[in-house]
Amino acid sequence: MAWFLFIDESGQDHRDSPYEVLCGVSVRDETLWRLITELHDAEIASFGRRYSGGARELKGKKILKTKVFRHAELNCSVLPHEVPELSKQALDDGAIHNSVRHLKALALAKIRYVSEVFNVCANHECRVFASVVEKNAPQTTREGLRKDYSYLFQRFFYFLEDQSTDTGIPQRGIIVFDELEKSRSHVLIDQAHRYFKDTATGRARASLIIPEPFFVHSDLTTGIQIADLLAYCISWAFRIHHVMLESARQELAPFARQIAGMRYRAIREMHGNPQYEIWSIAYISDLRTYAERLDGDA
Repeated sequence: MAWFLFIDESGQDHRDSPYEVLCGVSVRDETLWRLITELHDAEIASFGRRYSGGARELKGKKILKTKVFRHAELNCSVLPHEVPELSKQALDDGAIHNSVRHLKALALAKIRYVSEVFNVCANHECRVFASVVEKNAPQTTREGLRKDYSYLFQRFFYFLEDQSTDTGIPQRGIIVFDELEKSRSHVLIDQAHRYFKDTATGRARASLIIPEPFFVHSDLTTGIQIADLLAYCISWAFRIHHVMLESARQELAPFARQIAGMRYRAIREMHGNPQYEIWSIAYISDLRTYAERLDGDA
């Protein structure tokens, strides 16, 4: 058996996002197609048609921006059963169907759809893995795999290890990235190869994680679209108490609660504690290696 880990980013442009997030969602191979078809059905139920046709993408920064929530509060009547048809009209020909009711219906459809995406993922026992990085975190000068990637792979490996122990059958992990600019993709592939081949930790994790990542187009791959929505909501709404101090958008709080329920908790012996908890969403304030931090403090 195998688990796909679909990975996307949010906030790497260092603009308005409160955190940089590298996020993955795990989906079991045998349930992947059922999950995709259910999400297609949810899309039609919400919008009256597929939203993601043509040039449109179901990206968090588009369908969860603050304007969408302002439109959802517009002072007009839109009953729940009217939302799909009004949304379809707005999407089919927005220039004609751009009334206040259409704007509100489309906003409600977007919010409803994201909630249903996370519900479907939870029902299929998907798990969320993420590295959340401070925007001003000190950067590493080393050429190896960045800490946010290695933390993500660590958490995914622990998940696979536990599934293998529970079932008695090795559970392999397949990494799927949103396609980056080509030179960045080559750099990431090279770093991943060296991590999995040349480091003791990487070689151990290669026993369950296939070291060669795949790259796909986000607009053609449902799993990447899910990871994008998760990454956006983690950056703007999910908070780990006492360490993630940036303000959160309260209108996204319901999504943050859904994400919290999809985390994975591994138990390992660490730091002298045999019951040390390792959650699948990790907070990183410093991307430097241990040696770099020692040099910086010297």
